[in-house]
Amino acid sequence: MVNLTAAERVYEYWINKVSSAADLVLKIVFAVILLLIARKLILWLCGLIRKNMRRFQMEEAVISFTVSLVKYSLNALLVLTIIVQLGIVSEASIAAAIASAGVAVSLALQGGLSNFAGGVMILLLKPFKVGDYIIFPGEGQEGTVKKIEMYYTTINSIDNRTIMIPNANLTNHTIINVTAMDRRKLEIKVGISYESDIRKAKDILRRLVEEEPHFQSEEQQFFVDELGESAITVGLRAWVATENYWPVKWKMNERIKEEFDAAGISIPYNQLDVHICPEPANKKAGKGDK
Repeated sequence: MVNLTAAERVYEYWINKVSSAADLVLKIVFAVILLLIARKLILWLCGLIRKNMRRFQMEEAVISFTVSLVKYSLNALLVLTIIVQLGIVSEASIAAAIASAGVAVSLALQGGLSNFAGGVMILLLKPFKVGDYIIFPGEGQEGTVKKIEMYYTTINSIDNRTIMIPNANLTNHTIINVTAMDRRKLEIKVGISYESDIRKAKDILRRLVEEEPHFQSEEQQFFVDELGESAITVGLRAWVATENYWPVKWKMNERIKEEFDAAGISIPYNQLDVHICPEPANKKAGKGDK
């Protein structure tokens, strides 16, 4: 064993310190260079993703969500890589911390993660989009979609109520998208009495459809739907633009009633005929004897 003098020990101590400092400076310089290059690559990748998603004409909500997810994920990975390179913590410590945090967050936010996954599915599969009118029978709610966020979808009802529905509920139940198509087939059925003229009733329906400018000319149908117990059901079917569906339906209901009244075609309502059977003669005689 070589005995070192005090001067040699001091010299060796400072040499080690200088070497460690130089090593730390090199690591910091490398980390800064890595940070600058990686940030530019992340921005370039996000721009490339945005450009290609727009090329496929995807919605801006989906594009923003995807780009943000990629950007924050890569930035988090970059920070962890720099921490490991500087020797602040080891890879094993980071892996253990991520695993523990993942388990804790998953247990604490199980419902939230389901809603997050539901939001991703809605944005990718697009069962509806902002501006669509949807009906959610599972909770008896309906309205116009205003926002699709990570955890909730916000709709406005007809009476201007704001309704926030968890995304997981929407992806696990039936959704009726009323405005997904640019046109709808309007069907109106009305009952007339058996004494009324069927042909005249159908002619009135045909004339009203021809006079209504919002009806489209193709595939118009006028029919006898049912011979019911107290009425004959006649009806019409015709295409109309989706935005005109309800105004045209309300207008046609009113005009049908007015035209049927003017033509003497009655619209019956449910009635109950009660027949009282007379008592047998022998029972009447028995009561008189008493």
